[in-house]
Amino acid sequence: MLLYSQINTTYHKKYRRIISTVPSLTELLSDLDLEQEVIGITKFCVHPAEWFHNKARVGGTKTLKMEAIKKLQPELIICNKEENTREQVEELSKIYTVLLTDISNLESALIAIRNIGQLTGRIEQANNLTISIESKFLQLKKATAERRTQKAAYLIWKEPFMTAGGDTFINDMMAHCGLTNAFSDVDRYPETSLIELNRRGCEMILLSSEPYPFKQNHVAEIKAALQDVQVKLVDGEMFSWYGSRLLKAADYLENLSI
Repeated sequence: MLLYSQINTTYHKKYRRIISTVPSLTELLSDLDLEQEVIGITKFCVHPAEWFHNKARVGGTKTLKMEAIKKLQPELIICNKEENTREQVEELSKIYTVLLTDISNLESALIAIRNIGQLTGRIEQANNLTISIESKFLQLKKATAERRTQKAAYLIWKEPFMTAGGDTFINDMMAHCGLTNAFSDVDRYPETSLIELNRRGCEMILLSSEPYPFKQNHVAEIKAALQDVQVKLVDGEMFSWYGSRLLKAADYLENLSI
């Protein structure tokens, strides 16, 4: 059975044996105090560290191991439209109850948190968390109201360069900290180049720490080619992780020097 998190929905069943295939939602499950309920995670679910080292692994986000999942006998599997492959989600939903999250902005992230709270019996904790996140982002909005809007690109990969398009969660986080995405007219994660970054009039280029681990030498490389552009290393988890990480993300984006 396939459940969807695009809308606020009332779920009446509480699930106990849970597998998370989404790193940022694994962190959320931990912050909802679901240590006993979560029985499996992926190899990319690095937070919290104790779960990463001690929980059963079910493969990667796009390479889930069906046999490992079968052995764990889950009641609920939490997936994501972007993180997981359609084929594997459909295969899992024929056997198990699967919550398919589809998160492209703050609003859809808050809906997913509330839905997960209902499915896991953590309604009050999830609601309180969303209230706190909304408060943090309202504070961020006030703090960034006077910032001059700059055109920026957010790079996630090198050789070739790849950037975040306008239909991504990253795009929404960029807007929340006062940046206009130079690639807002393009979907998903298009390839780009230094020539294209210059052509689109980028004033700032953000180099993410994930999935490609950009370093200071990459900053120097890009600045040498685009001398009038500000280039910054940024924490990728703060721009692309939804769930409880949003509490930290709001403070990070507020303090980001742009």
